[in-house]
Amino acid sequence: MMRPFSLLLLAAVLSGCGSDAPPDAPDLPPVTPQTAVAMAAGEMLLAELPATVVQPPGARVAVTPAFAGLVQSVAVQPGQAVRRGQLLATLVSREALEMAGALARAEARRQMTRAEAARMTTLAREGVVAGARADSAAAADAEAAIEAREARRLLARAGADSDGMVRLVAPIDGRVASMTVEAGAPLDGATAPFVIEADGSRWLALQLPERLAGQVRPGMAVMTADGRRGRVETVAGAIDPATRAFAARARLSDDGAGLIGGRLLQVMIMAVAPDGAVSVPLAALAQTDAGDLVFVKGAEGFAARTVRRVGTGDPAVIASGLKAGETVAVSNLPELRLAADR
Repeated sequence: MMRPFSLLLLAAVLSGCGSDAPPDAPDLPPVTPQTAVAMAAGEMLLAELPATVVQPPGARVAVTPAFAGLVQSVAVQPGQAVRRGQLLATLVSREALEMAGALARAEARRQMTRAEAARMTTLAREGVVAGARADSAAAADAEAAIEAREARRLLARAGADSDGMVRLVAPIDGRVASMTVEAGAPLDGATAPFVIEADGSRWLALQLPERLAGQVRPGMAVMTADGRRGRVETVAGAIDPATRAFAARARLSDDGAGLIGGRLLQVMIMAVAPDGAVSVPLAALAQTDAGDLVFVKGAEGFAARTVRRVGTGDPAVIASGLKAGETVAVSNLPELRLAADR
């Protein structure tokens, strides 16, 4: 005879075996994510690339003596900062000494021709000599003046004096980028013993990957990681077959200090955002096989919406699917997506 407790246990087991309905899923707690408001976007990040600081045209100037000679003294060292007109070196030049002698002779001749021209002009005025003789004397005086002026100009341009000493000076403010001369060395006048490089630059060299062909154009804005802005100046018209990239140059347009040549830094290339585009934090986007989703807040909670993103970086720029002023979730996206799939 079965006891009452055994009968109750058997009834409970039989009752459980006869039920096929699954247990109810537990209710999920409400999701309260952080939010952000979509803002109108004026520009978007097209690409972020490494750049090298390079010198602009005219920033490197070679200093070459106009006359050959022997270096007497050197006044600077490699890498030294110099000012325009500062002495770099002096040399003794036989050619400069000969030119100084030619100048002295030309000036002496000029004194004679000037006096002769004045005398002939007076005599012609008094009718003692023909006017043609006065004209010839004036022409000889003009020729002597030209010879003296040319010799004086050549000596001044070469930085030479009447003793045959030639002074090499810095043509611009900057630094001695290279120096291949020392005291006692000969110079032939055909090589540059000094190269002066402007101190600091705002020019950047970039290599644009093939995927950006046709997208980056002169005039587009650039920005460095520290907020300095500028614009693209040039873009090569053909791709480099070795690197599969386009060479480009950009120039920073702010008033900040110049950058050291050869320095590497990151540069962001900015483009104008499409009309009606908005920006939201990158955390607001959920990537799916069908595209990017955002969760827009409405009267009954958050609803998933497919959007089209353009550009790259953070914040994300949305070209379609979202309007300025709408509120989107920026946290708890997996929970919101799970709730939307239920």
